[in-house]
Amino acid sequence: MQALAIFAVALTLRLIHVWQIRRTPFFDVLMGDANGYDLWAQRLAAGDWVGSDVFYQAPLYPYFLGVVYAIFGRDLLIVRIVQALIGAASCALLGMAGARFFSPRIGLICGLALALWAPAIFFDGLLQKSVLDLFFVCVALYLISTIVGNREPGTGSQGAWIALGGAMGALALTRENALVFIGVIVIWAWFTYPRKAIAAFVAGLAIVLTPVVIRNYAIDGGFYLTTSQFGSNLYIGNNPGADGTYASIRFGRGAPEFERLDAREVAEVSVGRALSPAEVSSFWTGRALGYITSQPLHWLRLTGRKILLLVNRTEMLDTESQESYAEWSTPIAVLSWVAHFGLLVPLAVLGMIVTWREPRLWILHALTITYALSVVMFFVFARYRYPLVPFLILFASVPFDSQSPHFVRRLFAQGQRRRRWLIAATTVAVAVVANVSMLSPALMRAITENNLGTALQEQQRFDEAIPHHQRAIALVPDYAPAYNNLGAALRRSGRVDEAIAHYRKALELEPGYRSAAVNLANALLAADDRAGAIAAFRAAIAIDEKSAIAHRNLGNLLIDSGARQEGVQHLERAVALAPKEPEAIYDIGTVLLEDQNFAAAASRFQAALTIRPDWPEAHNNLGIALASQGRIAEALAHFERAVQLKPDFTDARTNRDQARAVLKE
Repeated sequence: MQALAIFAVALTLRLIHVWQIRRTPFFDVLMGDANGYDLWAQRLAAGDWVGSDVFYQAPLYPYFLGVVYAIFGRDLLIVRIVQALIGAASCALLGMAGARFFSPRIGLICGLALALWAPAIFFDGLLQKSVLDLFFVCVALYLISTIVGNREPGTGSQGAWIALGGAMGALALTRENALVFIGVIVIWAWFTYPRKAIAAFVAGLAIVLTPVVIRNYAIDGGFYLTTSQFGSNLYIGNNPGADGTYASIRFGRGAPEFERLDAREVAEVSVGRALSPAEVSSFWTGRALGYITSQPLHWLRLTGRKILLLVNRTEMLDTESQESYAEWSTPIAVLSWVAHFGLLVPLAVLGMIVTWREPRLWILHALTITYALSVVMFFVFARYRYPLVPFLILFASVPFDSQSPHFVRRLFAQGQRRRRWLIAATTVAVAVVANVSMLSPALMRAITENNLGTALQEQQRFDEAIPHHQRAIALVPDYAPAYNNLGAALRRSGRVDEAIAHYRKALELEPGYRSAAVNLANALLAADDRAGAIAAFRAAIAIDEKSAIAHRNLGNLLIDSGARQEGVQHLERAVALAPKEPEAIYDIGTVLLEDQNFAAAASRFQAALTIRPDWPEAHNNLGIALASQGRIAEALAHFERAVQLKPDFTDARTNRDQARAVLKE
């Protein structure tokens, strides 16, 4: 009955939240990872259950979403209701775990604490894997409490160990750094339980993880236990410019579609060859380790900052902020005042201190500390630290049970005076540290508004996007990405002069902003300011010499301005930087065609078509280059293909008819 009561309270709050946010602009416009998961799930629901690439992101949540779409269709309200049910189940599981570890009273406190935890309500309403993260953590805690509850060492159901292995495997497929839990559990089992317990646990792991390993190996030939993004994530959290939170490898390109691309491109340009996913990960791992070993003091300061961020009361967003949802959701608006790390962490530290001498709880201490360190090893996000919450709630609930042997008043009455003061001082110190202002709530809301505007732009809803970028700027006037993205929306709306002004402001605030520099140059070109565009492209290349798009655009602009030799040099540089992108190869072929170097032009067009076989303009130009060499039959085949791909392609039709006439003579 207690578990059902917890479930009912949790579900009611989550459904109220879902009902209220249905009116928000965030409900149907998916941003960041949520958009990526949605597209992935749609492919899965359409039947592509295997895919063609090694998993870069943890796959279990997209597969869960794909199953929901396959059953109910793509209905985001249904998804959120299903997630509310899962979130409520997590609360009930934590309540049962607390009752087994401590007492029914503590179990009730734990379950209700998670039910009322504002970030939990927030995350359960997002299209994010956090809902599964917490569910599998709570499943694991319930299973561990069942195992620990068997007081005789060596007792305990083999089924519980197999289920625990399965839960840990599933958790690793939603939260990769949760792999650290596996090592802790194996060590605990080794010293506490018979070897058959470890065998059962490993069997449960294998049941879940083996299909993923086989699938990744079949695609790439490499061994990937879950995903291939370890190295890039390690570097993002450990480099000279890191601040403890997330910062994309290329500034302003934090969307999922850019993360993998940028990690690979930068690595391949640095190495000078194509790299496998494992090699890309190794490259970034090496970069991170090089920073740590070469600047140990700087890294230690960075690590200290990450520890402070880990326990801070403010939730560090990556795409959508809790503060933005609080404007619409009563449960979040009300509960955010008390349900935060600033209160939870000091209470949890007190609970950990007073339970430290109890051996059967050491597994909880070890899992809590190990997971916290795994987050600090990378970077701190609200959803990255979120799996810590059930552990912290368990410990934080201990002092509130007056019947518990750990009750604080009893501890203080029986303990030595020095120990009492040490415990009190530690708890107060942690409370002060956890409540220090490190992150700006206004910035969290500004990032959300900017991300929402960007998502609307991706849907070609530029007029709707503009107010959100403007609101982001109103919230944080020195937020450079908002100016850049507002410029993009204004330009697509035909307001080029305004766009140019906003691009300039973005560069004023962030002089190394590569995307803003390229956007400014393109906007100046659109405004027919060729001299300004050339200067802007040169400035963009000075910011990032390895920007293939800047080299290509500058090359074409220089060629059009009469500086053909320098222009071709930039086009060749673009090809060297992005050999898998055919545009610059095609551009060089066009220059060679104009110079009547037909053989060389044909070679370039053929290379471009190898990358993009369905490019009608490349087929037409290749046909011209071949026909100019007297190879009419070959040329005709390409003219025919160009017309087939683009039936209204007048030049290709004319060239085809002329080639046919020549062959008939």
